[in-house]
Amino acid sequence: MAQEFIVEADGGSRGNPGPAGYGAVVIDAVTGETLAETAEYVGVATNNVAEYKGLVAGLKAARDLDPEATIRVRMDSKLVVEQMSGRWKIKHPDMKPLAAEAAAVLPRAQVTYQWIPREKNKHADRLANEAMDAGKRGEQWSPSASTADLRAASRAAAEPAGPPGDAAAGAAKARAALAGATGKAAAGAVAVADAVAADVRAAHSVAAGDSATSGTATSGTATSGTATSGAGADTANPPVGWAAPADLGAPATFVLLRHGETPLTPEKRFSGSGGSDPSLSDAGREQAVRVAAALAARGTVQAVVSSPLLRCQETARTVAARLGLDVELEPGLRETDFGAWEGLTFAEARERYPDELTAWLASPNVAPPGGESFAEVTSRVSAARDRLQAAYAGRTVLLVTHVTPIKTLVRLALGAPPESLFRMELSAASLSAVAYYADGNASVRLLNDTGHLR
Repeated sequence: MAQEFIVEADGGSRGNPGPAGYGAVVIDAVTGETLAETAEYVGVATNNVAEYKGLVAGLKAARDLDPEATIRVRMDSKLVVEQMSGRWKIKHPDMKPLAAEAAAVLPRAQVTYQWIPREKNKHADRLANEAMDAGKRGEQWSPSASTADLRAASRAAAEPAGPPGDAAAGAAKARAALAGATGKAAAGAVAVADAVAADVRAAHSVAAGDSATSGTATSGTATSGTATSGAGADTANPPVGWAAPADLGAPATFVLLRHGETPLTPEKRFSGSGGSDPSLSDAGREQAVRVAAALAARGTVQAVVSSPLLRCQETARTVAARLGLDVELEPGLRETDFGAWEGLTFAEARERYPDELTAWLASPNVAPPGGESFAEVTSRVSAARDRLQAAYAGRTVLLVTHVTPIKTLVRLALGAPPESLFRMELSAASLSAVAYYADGNASVRLLNDTGHLR
């Protein structure tokens, strides 16, 4: 199964043009663990050139770890993100060859681009500044001297090393060797790997004390800088349990509402974004009225965001009218495109497409014929989550969406594997909730609440 990586990259110039450098980090999209860092002083250049060089280095570092991985690039450069996404033309002669080099590192289908605010790109920004500081001293950036991954450094100093043979430590050491760390860099990677193991054990002990319920499965559903192994991005791998700060401020809270029933819902037919786009049934409209009354009684929702599909818009407008709010549409919240299976029951799909359905159930990277894979859905839902989290920091927002996007948000918040999508039950017009804190922690607070429908 192909891995999913996040590449965060940045570049800067002290003078624009002036002494410039870049930094990039590769992060495991599931665990939040830092897998590789790279940085370099590039001499006199502009900010944009340095940013592109950081992108190229980050993509190459990710490719070296797994050439089959799907990559989500996150940068605070609107220019680079829009140009690499194909929405803006590349006019500057210095950037055209760099953009072409970036595009050639991995197949285009494996890479998506997302803009993030600068404060969420601190790890890569620190690496770039370390590279520029090294250039000012007449040196190149050294991974063994880097303190860019501040959270990993603090854990390495504070936590005991893991026992010999620990699986997490062994995996981190292997990644360090793969990335080519030698000498002091390799020794530093090994020390940090032990800290990773301690952090993993701590997370497991916290998780072991939590209770969980399961539901019934349903058919819906680097260039010259040397890469080194680390133990968690600044915001992607936050401390857990008692290690978290006491006061994190008000979180961005997503109240997740699955739309009301449509004529296809009781028959459990595949109904995604590639089908007939059905409206609510009479039962679905009654469900929307009931959930609107329940949310009005709670009085905590401050904004309403909806998938653009009709069944969600109808549900969202019923709720928003009761709350006195407008409805914002977010395309990233649309349901999976189930391709040739749209409108079929699970049994019908198995009868007509037995091999394809078996492959789809076995891998999140497999799409229904003519449809969309769960890996692709995860990429766009994650991008929508990040946009909405930034826009509604410290506020409570109702997201009216579908089975797969809700399950995906819950799965990512829990750090659960893709197969967990088939182990959650989400009823029509049910409510779930996830809170997102400023340090990157997420807390699942509610799942599949249907009390308001009784």
